[in-house]
Amino acid sequence: MRNNDKFSIKRTVGHLIGGLILVIMLNACNGGGRSLTKTPKAIFIIADGIPADVLERTHTPILDDIAGQGGYARSYVGGEIGALSETPTVSAPGYNSLITGTWGNKHNVNDNDIEDPDYRYWDIFRIAKTHNAELHTAIFSTWQENRTQLVGDGLPEAGGDKLDYHFDGFEHDTDRFPHDQLRTYIRNIDEHVSDEAARYVADVGPDLSWVYLEFTDDVGHAFGDSPEQVEALIIIDGNIGKIWSAIKQRQEAHNEDWLIVVTTDHGRDSVTGKGHGGQSERERTTWIVTNSDKLNDHFTDRPAVVDILPSIVTHLELEMPPAIRGQLDGQSFID
Repeated sequence: MRNNDKFSIKRTVGHLIGGLILVIMLNACNGGGRSLTKTPKAIFIIADGIPADVLERTHTPILDDIAGQGGYARSYVGGEIGALSETPTVSAPGYNSLITGTWGNKHNVNDNDIEDPDYRYWDIFRIAKTHNAELHTAIFSTWQENRTQLVGDGLPEAGGDKLDYHFDGFEHDTDRFPHDQLRTYIRNIDEHVSDEAARYVADVGPDLSWVYLEFTDDVGHAFGDSPEQVEALIIIDGNIGKIWSAIKQRQEAHNEDWLIVVTTDHGRDSVTGKGHGGQSERERTTWIVTNSDKLNDHFTDRPAVVDILPSIVTHLELEMPPAIRGQLDGQSFID
């Protein structure tokens, strides 16, 4: 389908149903005028290396369901072409642009080696823990460096201990996940990570979580634009479905208001679909799926990956030090 056509009907219906439910709930409250206060929770998921056009023509019922409650938008990575903020369309720079709300000229991660990140640009977990040290944070990742180098958990210069729970590092466990040329071990780790994320969300309900899934990027590098890439996306959609089900269970059983944001870190080249890293339109074009029913006009005006952090901050009602807020390159797409 073209752009977000496949998401629009479910989104409209979702808004109508959501509004009706809200009216019913408000009318049911005793002591007229008393508001319902729910604890805000947030989880963001990065599914690596999925071009927007591939997503839009693939049957992804879970992402469709999430977008039906909120929205789908094409977005972008890579900063401003030709300006100081221009950032390679590579994985680690994309992740760090999300978690810091800044482009590579600030956070200083411009490749996957992550040699010298500038921790003066705070990540979302540092912002959350500074706001309230009691907020429960977690990461579930198929790439350990997300925690150890990008978040820099435990490093004094990165803000010290910021994650209460982590589930990662399985790419180094070759006994349990023996490596193979087709990298099916990454598919298996993605499933393992997704299962634990779903379990932990259901049982614990952390206030802020990051889930990272890699297999779609590996298949892209190996096969490019292909049926294999589509199949990998369908697998990822199923893994996300486990987490989405856990979130819906939490919202039914607890007084919680969950935000889920799903995105990707880069597109792919337009020739074969195997590469990325440059500034072509397809490499820069990404997407955002969210269940938020408080989306503002910025969401429909091609938001950037750097807009996700301020949107999570808005949902969780986090206070940021003025100096940190002033460093952000993004703006919230949630009112």
